[in-house]
Amino acid sequence: MIVLGLTGSIGTGKSTTAAMFGDLGVPVHDADATVHDLYRTDAVAPVASLFPEALADGVIDRKALSAALARAPERFGELEAVIHPLVRAREQAFLEAERRNGSPLVLLDIPLLFETGGEARVDKVVVVTCDPRIQRERVLARPGMTEEKFRLILSRQRPDAEKRSRADFLIDTGKGLEAARKQVEEIVGKLTERKD
Repeated sequence: MIVLGLTGSIGTGKSTTAAMFGDLGVPVHDADATVHDLYRTDAVAPVASLFPEALADGVIDRKALSAALARAPERFGELEAVIHPLVRAREQAFLEAERRNGSPLVLLDIPLLFETGGEARVDKVVVVTCDPRIQRERVLARPGMTEEKFRLILSRQRPDAEKRSRADFLIDTGKGLEAARKQVEEIVGKLTERKD
């Protein structure tokens, strides 16, 4: 089974690209979706003990947590020490299930792939990229996004140029959805060609 890691900076179209792999039948494990689920389940108690102001109605309120981290960005490490092992455990369970299913190719959608050493857990890396102006427009069009939040998020991510230099495959989403879909199809085709 080939494990493909997908990453890309905020606003480059990573989630849309991951969905394109899914549309082609590639099983996808979404680290962001896993974190969102953990904030309603296993991570509630440990995160609430660190950030009591983020607890609301028995779940972690992501906006309140975000605001707390914006006030004290040096505390990201504390949160990551709780969240990363929980996400890793879910990822492992996903990989084991897909191995049992005989899947030839799976995708791990990991926003902070390089930042967390995730490239060591995958066979190949796909980096989603686009022109910085397009990226900025996309991000600032999101509800509740500000220039300050955008800068904070970018400061926590490796530069796009560094990610591109470490990629096995690049997908440029700045050329439209059809062009991106064609690039995804080419990657899947290349990785699932079987030499028996």
